[in-house]
Parts: sequence; C-alpha cells; structure tokens
Amino acid sequence: MVMPIFDTAATVDAARPTPLGVSDPRPGLSGADPTGPDQVNVAVWAPGLEHVELAFREPGGTWRVRTLPNKADGVHFGIVDGMPPGTRYGFRAADAGEDVLPLSLPAIDFDDDGAPQLLLDPYGRAVHRNGELLSSVRMDPHFDWGNDRRMRTPWRDTIVYEAHVRGQSKLHPDIPEHLRGTYAGMAHPAMIEHFHALGVTAIQLLPVHFHLDEQHLQYLGLTNYWGYNTAAFFAPHPDYATQAAQDAGPHAVQDEFKGMVKLLHAAGLEVILDVVYNHTAEAGPDGDVISFRGLGEEQYYRHDAHGRYLDTTGCGNTLDFSHPRVVDLAIDSLRYWVEEFHIDGFRFDLAVTLCRNARNEFDPNHPFLKRIGTDPVLSSVKLIAEPWDVGWGGWQTGAFPKGWVDWNDHFRDEVRRFWLSDRAAAEAGLPTGNIGAVADALSGSTSIFARSGRSRLASLNFITAHDGFTLADLVSYDRKHNEANGEQNRDGHSDNRSYNHGFEGRTENEAIVAQRARSRRNLMTTLMVSLGVPMITAGDELGRTQHGNNNAYCQDNSLTWIDWTQTPESHAMFRNTKRVIRIRKEFLAAQPEGFPEKIAGIEWFDEKGERMTEARWHDHSLRLVQMLIGSEDGGFSGLVVLNGNINDTKVVLPKLGPAAGGGHTRFELRLTTSELDDRRRGAMVAAGEKDVIQGNTINIYRA
Repeated sequence: MVMPIFDTAATVDAARPTPLGVSDPRPGLSGADPTGPDQVNVAVWAPGLEHVELAFREPGGTWRVRTLPNKADGVHFGIVDGMPPGTRYGFRAADAGEDVLPLSLPAIDFDDDGAPQLLLDPYGRAVHRNGELLSSVRMDPHFDWGNDRRMRTPWRDTIVYEAHVRGQSKLHPDIPEHLRGTYAGMAHPAMIEHFHALGVTAIQLLPVHFHLDEQHLQYLGLTNYWGYNTAAFFAPHPDYATQAAQDAGPHAVQDEFKGMVKLLHAAGLEVILDVVYNHTAEAGPDGDVISFRGLGEEQYYRHDAHGRYLDTTGCGNTLDFSHPRVVDLAIDSLRYWVEEFHIDGFRFDLAVTLCRNARNEFDPNHPFLKRIGTDPVLSSVKLIAEPWDVGWGGWQTGAFPKGWVDWNDHFRDEVRRFWLSDRAAAEAGLPTGNIGAVADALSGSTSIFARSGRSRLASLNFITAHDGFTLADLVSYDRKHNEANGEQNRDGHSDNRSYNHGFEGRTENEAIVAQRARSRRNLMTTLMVSLGVPMITAGDELGRTQHGNNNAYCQDNSLTWIDWTQTPESHAMFRNTKRVIRIRKEFLAAQPEGFPEKIAGIEWFDEKGERMTEARWHDHSLRLVQMLIGSEDGGFSGLVVLNGNINDTKVVLPKLGPAAGGGHTRFELRLTTSELDDRRRGAMVAAGEKDVIQGNTINIYRA
C-alpha cells in the first residue's frame, strides 16, 4: 500500500471556475499543452459537497491528494501542479474545513481492492478502468488532422446507415482479425468499399461515449452491447479500440477514433454519433455512485415534490435539463465532439427528455434547443431527434424546431402495416386499413412536420433500427423471441406489425422464402422512394437475422454481429438495395432543403390512371396507388406504383398533359420488386396504356 502525498502547493490567485474540467491555467489558452508546465486548473461543479478532494496520479507516480481551495456557485476549483497528460484523477468529498489533510491519515492507494471509489470528472476526456476503480484521465488533444473537414452533405442527398462499431466488422473476413470490431475496423478499406458500393452517405454510430453495464446484466453474465448507459460524456469508449491502442493508453484510443473519422471523411462519408444525455449509468436511487450522484444528486437529476426520482427514460434516473448547468454539460460535450473529433452530427436518444422544463413538460422553445439553434458550431451540424420518451406527453414527432430532423415512427408503422400486417389480414379475409396513411408516409408526412414550419426533409424515415426486429425478421416472425436476454421474453415490443408469411422462423419452404424476399424488397424500396431522409439499419442490406430477438441490447455475440457470408439471398438483397439507392438519387435529387417547398410535389392516381379523390382515399378496398414524383422544372422525375393487392392487377399508367411533358410520353420500367425484374426491366409502356403489376409488388418507371 502506497502513502499518498498531500500537496500543499497552490496558486490561488490564478485559479478560475471556468472552464470546467482540467484546463491550462494560462489565460487565452485551452486544453492541455504537452510542452508547457504540468500545472493545470481544475474545476468541478459539485453543489452537493462542501469541500472537494482531488486525488491524482501522474504516469509512473503515486497517488496524491489535495483539497480544491476555492468555491463559487457550487464550482470547486484550484491550481494543481504535477498533472501532465496521462495523469489519472478523480474527486471525493473532503473533510469540512480542512484544505490540507494531515499526514497522519491512513495511507490510501486507490488502485488497491477495497480502496475508496473516486468520482469521475463530468468533463473528463478519458476514463481509465483498473478493476472496480474508475478514474478520469488528463488528455493531450493533439492530432494531425491534415486537411480534414466536415462533409456538410445536404439533407436531400443524405442516406444514413446506422451501425455498431463492434458488430459492423467483427466477422468481416477481409479485415485483419486484430482490427475487427474496432474503430479502425469501421474505417478499413474493405468496409469503406462496402459503404461506397451500397451508396450510403453517413455512418451513424450507436453510442461511443464511455458506458457501463447495468447490474442486472452483470448478474446474468451479459453486457450492454448497444451502449445506451453513458457514464462519461466527453470520453470515447476504450473497448471499441484495438487491443494495441488499449494497451498503449487513452491517447492511442483517442487517436484511433480520430483516425476513423479522418478516413471516413476522406471517403466522403459523414460520421454521426448517437448520444445519450437523458440519463446516466448511475441508474435508480440504489444504483452505483460513479460521478453525478456523488457530486450533486439533487441538482443533476430530476425529482418530484417529495424528493423521489422522476424517470422519463425507463432507466432509473433522468438528468434535469431544467437546470442551466445540466444544459451546459450537454452543450459543452457536443461542442467538444464537433471541434476535437470533427463529428458531423448527432442523433439524440429520447430527445424529449432533454426538452422538459421545470414542470416536466416538453417545451419546443426549451433553452437546450435555443442554445443549439444559436450556437455557431452546433447549429451547423446534423441534428436528429428521437422525438419521444416514456414520460407524460412523451410523443412529440413533428414538434421539434427548424434545423432538426425527427425519427418518423409514423412512417415506420404505416409502411410495416401496409406491406405486412395488412397483407396478413387480407390473406385471412379480414379488413385492412386504407391506402391514405401509407401515401402520407411516402410523401414525407407533411401533416406531421408542417406544423413546425419544416419541409418533408424533417422526416427521418426508417423501417427498422437497432431497437426491434431486423428487416429479415420482420418478414419471418409474428412474435418476439427474446429468451436469451434472461427476462422470460417479457422485454421488447410486442406490437411489431410483422408477418411471418405462414411459418414462424427459418424455413426451407421455397414459396415462403420467395414471399419473404419480395416483402424485404418492398420495404427497402418503399424506404428509398419516399420523400424525407432514409435510414438503413446495418445488415438489412444483406438480410441479417437476429432469429426473432427484437431487443438484442445485451447480446454482444454472433446474434448481433453482421454475418458477411455470401449467399444467394444476401447477394440478391444487396443488389436490390444498391439499385433502389441509385434510383432514389436520380428521382429525388430535387427535394427542397427549405420551406415552403419549391418543387411541383407529388400527384396521386388510382389503378385506372385517374386522379385520386377524397372518396377513393377512404376506400378500404383500395390497395393500389400510383405516385408521380415532381421535379424542379415542373415535370416529373418518376412514377412509383404500389400494389398491395394479393393478386396481379392491370393498371392504367397516368396520361399526362403537354405541360407535364405528356402527349407522347412513354414509361420505362426501371425496377419491379417481383421475381420478373430481370426479364421485365427496360420494358416500355405508353402513358394511358395498361401494364400488369404483380401482387404485392412495387414498379418504378421513368419517362
């Protein structure tokens, strides 16, 4: 056991309460300067503590402890010597009134088992883990970015690919084994080649902030694979780095992450982070004391009038965004990732929680939203809201302000209903919904987003995400199968609007296999021809399955990792996805960035080639619609025909007037999701003439 050194040296006059965290004490400079002295300014907002001790250990040294001598508005701060980059440190409550602890106190080596836990710095740039001990690390931010810059891809051209750092490359045969499942693996040439071949433009990473596993998962021998349990908002998760980087230390981990971003940018791909500011890994009232709870539980977390935790996240605690300091924490973290890691945007988990006021109500004019909207750095990046939480008034799709794009659950549910649950109902002779809801989803859900003054590009369209069935499982399972999660299949959603096509799970029945493949093509094609911004879940383009598990958050294994084995099915799905992405880029290149919209918009026709009427929109027997996509020049880009009927249907293609380029217009079939695609592609049909659309099929034409 090593005796800590209680340091008495301090330059009180130079100390300052901002910025929070560890910073250079010299005016006009920020961050660590490896060429300067090892003297730093330390500041921590700890309103729940009278006095705060800093424990720190420089590389190769022993633990030293000192009390921060200054306090202002709940911020404890002071100048500390002997903290070069790489120094581990943490906080704990100090004895009241003692600025310098006597040497007669018991010796403490914080690395020993059973030693007191330290509190992580909320602004710590890295986290070191030694057994049960967590400590923050002072970092040197230097990295050679060269001519790297943010991509700034317009929303109209953006196609998001939601991926997990480990699962994306863990099984990829063309990536060296020591790079698989890492930041470096995500940017390996083989992976970039896949992204390019597919045609996506932005990689959205599931949480990469330092996170911890929930206690109940530890008891079950499982881990939090998704990572939605953040413990440090400024620190990258080290377990996603290569073993070599982990062994070399936090700076090597940081460099590997930045190197990933730099390589993806060089390949023309944006990097978006999924961020979790709504709660922390400290869980409910009986959870671990890691950082925030020990520094100021009453101020960091939301409580009711009786002092009990208010939980709008379902995770045990909720960060209190009605407190300015909590808003500051999130804003400072976001800016750090943009400025230091060149991140292009963020997807905000349970974003409604971040916009709840002192009355715990969602406020579209919340200071958090205002701060982002006026911030010169953050207002220029991509901002994606998951527009709900589990609290009262938690569903707010369409209510976020200009500059934001919302996950559109209306799109997800209606497209699934039309192609899957309604089809199951129709085959059973039961009533189905009308076609108006899916048409609204295809046209960008304007009824939802217009109220916030945003265009159709405010709709982030998705059919699957990390949470729920994969695309392959949507067409293979009627029920969730989450037994491996250890919760007796009680977890996960039960309302999936899926359809197993007559058999639950894997089957060798060729007819069912063919029907499922067509349904997958229908779903992916619908996603890509819809107005708004599409998001693909990693592996859906290959037919990835989780064998019916629709809540695989705790499965860090081959169940969730992408299987890159080439099969006829995976090849066919990949080929179809590539083709519809190319068609999207051609047909929807004129989507407006602003509001009001400047394009001609969309026109709708029925199976007779006649314009849709109000009565027809409410006709529940109608399972076919034609969508004519407008262009900037007043003409049109393409024609999409959705046939949700069980049987083949003869359809009259719209007869366009001269103003729309009609008269002698002929339509060329660019794609059909039926098995006739290879034979029929390129067929020409005159406007006003009939074509046969196979049952449960999409046909796409161009003039």
